[in-house]
Amino acid sequence: MSADRRVGVWLVGGRGSVATTALTGAAAVGAGLAEATGMVSMRPDFAEAGMPELGDLVFGGHDVVETPLALRAARLVDDGVLPVGLPNALGAAIEAAESEQRPGITGHDARTEPKAALARIVSDLSSFKSRHDLQRLVVVNVSSTEAPVEDHPAHQDPTLLMDALERGLGILPPSALYALAAIEVGAAFVDFTPSVGARLPAIEALAEAHEVPVAGSDGKTGETFMKSVLAPALGARNLKVRSWAGYNILGGGDGAALADPERVQSKLESKGKLLEDILGYPVEAPIRIDDVRDMGEWKTAWDHIVFEGFLGVRMKLQFTWEGCDSALAAPLLLDLIRLMALALEREERGVLAELAFFFKDPAGTTEHALHRQYEMLERWVLQRVTA
Repeated sequence: MSADRRVGVWLVGGRGSVATTALTGAAAVGAGLAEATGMVSMRPDFAEAGMPELGDLVFGGHDVVETPLALRAARLVDDGVLPVGLPNALGAAIEAAESEQRPGITGHDARTEPKAALARIVSDLSSFKSRHDLQRLVVVNVSSTEAPVEDHPAHQDPTLLMDALERGLGILPPSALYALAAIEVGAAFVDFTPSVGARLPAIEALAEAHEVPVAGSDGKTGETFMKSVLAPALGARNLKVRSWAGYNILGGGDGAALADPERVQSKLESKGKLLEDILGYPVEAPIRIDDVRDMGEWKTAWDHIVFEGFLGVRMKLQFTWEGCDSALAAPLLLDLIRLMALALEREERGVLAELAFFFKDPAGTTEHALHRQYEMLERWVLQRVTA
């Protein structure tokens, strides 16, 4: 592993299922024990872009739970997410990541002691970079979904925001404090959740001013991925979509988190934004999410679509999506880490709309059609390869 090619990866929610699957998968692919199936950045088209290898990634993170990564990995084997025997074969890599886990910032910390919470995150990130002599660091939020943040005037202006934190005003949730800390230490920041993260004008301005890239929000892994393919197809055929209802059941940590009416609102808003942007007109599109603990790490989505054809004839399309969320999310997470490392190397700054392909509610653009998002991504990745 070349020292100048290593990239630090700090996962907020570092002991969760997605984080554990991602770091285990990175070690497995890096060691030649698994294929990079599901990783967009591993497509032959991008081979010459100069992204870091998975073996060059150094993992650490924050979490509010204390379950060791080895135990989490064992549970994921039991749930059919990780192959039997893989965590044992990669014990050294898992233990190395476990040694870099630190206590996370809670909502209570953010509300009552925001200045101290921010300082602790900055200290942990700086120490991690120093310990491993890392020139590049990517911070990714894969923690539980937060409730929507209440508007505050300081969210619009960087000076007002930093002054509010200095005065101890708890106006930012943990995800936004992590975004600020990443910016302060010169790290790229990605929000893989629908939480606010860097999605405030003041924080986006700070990222631009500090010359670091940010991206988000809410990883597009399943049902919304299918929407971003099917809705453009229906639109291209000039078939009018009358309604699009979605029903989701899932278990695990996400299911428990989204059982909270306030926290699920962030997810519903994120999932519900794309249809009107793609089709150009409002669509009746109710979405429901239920926690079914027996589902464990798996989820099922059922969509019912009513569309209108020639002479006003009504027709229907239904599909069922069944998948393992961690196995779907982990390769995209590794893609984003590699891409943000590339952005740091290229000295990109501010919101990277070109990474919209990976998100339900992409920052910096209203483009939701998957094929157009891929074209944006491809142009951005290859811009200097073909120049």
